[in-house]
Amino acid sequence: MRTIQTTEIVDAVAAMCIKGNTELPADVRAKLEQAMAEETSLSAKEVLRQLLENADLAMNTKLPLCQDCGLAVLFVEVGDDIRIEGGNLREAIDEGVRIGYGDGFLRKSACDPLTRANTGDGTPAVIHFDFVPGDTLKISYMAKGGGAENMSRVTMLAPAQGWQGIKEFVINRVAEAGPNPCPPTIIGIGIGGTFEHAAKIAKKSLLRKLDDTHPDPAIAAKEKELEDALNALGIGPMGLGGKTTVLGVKITMEPCHLASLPLAVNVQCHSQRHEEVIL
Repeated sequence: MRTIQTTEIVDAVAAMCIKGNTELPADVRAKLEQAMAEETSLSAKEVLRQLLENADLAMNTKLPLCQDCGLAVLFVEVGDDIRIEGGNLREAIDEGVRIGYGDGFLRKSACDPLTRANTGDGTPAVIHFDFVPGDTLKISYMAKGGGAENMSRVTMLAPAQGWQGIKEFVINRVAEAGPNPCPPTIIGIGIGGTFEHAAKIAKKSLLRKLDDTHPDPAIAAKEKELEDALNALGIGPMGLGGKTTVLGVKITMEPCHLASLPLAVNVQCHSQRHEEVIL
C-alpha cells in the first residue's frame, strides 16, 4: 500500500487553484482562436480578441482571468491501494483551497446561503469523491463562477420525451440564459441516473477537453448536433451576436429508472478554469 502525505495534497491543491485561475487551458484558448478565425461578425471578433488578450494579461501578470474566482469544485478519485497520512483527506483539500485562494489573491466567494456572511477563505470546497482501483490520487479542480452556475438547471423529463425533449430543453435553456453566463459557453449535460446524479455527471463532463471526441459515436453525434443548434441561436460572444454561442457540448449518459428521464444542464463560461494533478 502506498502512502501519500496530506502536505503533498495541500500543496498540490493550492497550486491548482492559483494556476487554474490565472492560466487559460490550451484547449480553451485554441477554441477561442478558432472561433475568432471563423467569425464573420466584427463585434464578435472583437470580443474574442479581447478574451484572448485578457488570457495573455492574466498569464503574464499572474492575476485572475476573471474577478469571479468561483467556488472551488473538486472531483477526487481515490485509489483503493493508498493511505492518507498526516490528517484527513477532505480537510487537506480545504486547506489547499484556503492557501491557494489566499496566496493567489483570488476572490473568496463562499458565503452563508441566508445571512450571506462570507466564510472569508473560499472554503468549504465542493468535493466529489470516487473510489477506484490503483495506488494514485487524482484531483481535478474547477472554478465555478456564479453567473454561469446560476444559468444551470436540472429537470425530470417524461421518458416518452426522449432525445427530442432533451434537445428542446437544452436549446431553450441556453436561449433563456442569453448573455448572462458570459458566452461563448461550454455546456455539460448529464442524462440519466437520478435527480442529483444527473447534476454531478453534467458538471464532471465540463472537465473533458474541448478538442476530444466522445468514444461512443452515437453520443459524439448528439454532442455535435447540439453544438450546431446552439451556435445557430446567434447569441454570440457576450451576447452581442455572432456564430459562436458555445465552444463545446459534452454529454455523459448513464442508466436511469425506467419511469424517469433525469436531465441536467451545467453551464460554464468562456473562462473555463480547470486543472488536474495525479499524486
